[in-house]
Amino acid sequence: MNDSEESTGHATRAKRVDARRNEGTLLDAAAAVFVTSGVEAPVRDIAAKAGVGMGTIYRHFPTRADLIIAVYRHQVEACAEAGPDLLASSPTPYAALGRWIDLFVDFLVTKHGLAAALRSDNTAFEALHAYFIDRLLPVCAQLLDAAAEAGEIRSDVDAYELMRGVGNVCIGAENDPRYNARRLVGLLVAGLRRSE
Repeated sequence: MNDSEESTGHATRAKRVDARRNEGTLLDAAAAVFVTSGVEAPVRDIAAKAGVGMGTIYRHFPTRADLIIAVYRHQVEACAEAGPDLLASSPTPYAALGRWIDLFVDFLVTKHGLAAALRSDNTAFEALHAYFIDRLLPVCAQLLDAAAEAGEIRSDVDAYELMRGVGNVCIGAENDPRYNARRLVGLLVAGLRRSE
């Protein structure tokens, strides 16, 4: 490989990294707009939040369904990647679990709107739900196992049951300002502690 080929390869990798970062920024902006305005929010609002032109959004995501699916997958990945990072950086495994559950709640608030929009395409929704379970269940189980091994929580907590319980507590929270799902989820997580 000559110097020209090597520098071209480096430039291509750098462009890919920039493109992924820009796409992540766009998807974060779309998720934020979806939370405040719903999944039918105008594309111009998403473009303004992301600081890009509408053409950029349509170039990456030709249809609203493409954008919704990409936001869903992006948020699943962010939640999945956060688990090990929190476990490594938190003072205790239980603290990591609590912080991860907070991120999971944030995701669920967005997910409920996304899921409603995707129900019309049952096949796409089923595939995304399977992806959600496959990526997040092992992360939750890892956090639970670490907290149980540290003696901080009961050892009989099942990751699927916990995720399902948190999900059920969050249903409808976005439509009722008097209902504080995050507070109730906090009580649920506190209830995992081992009794002395």
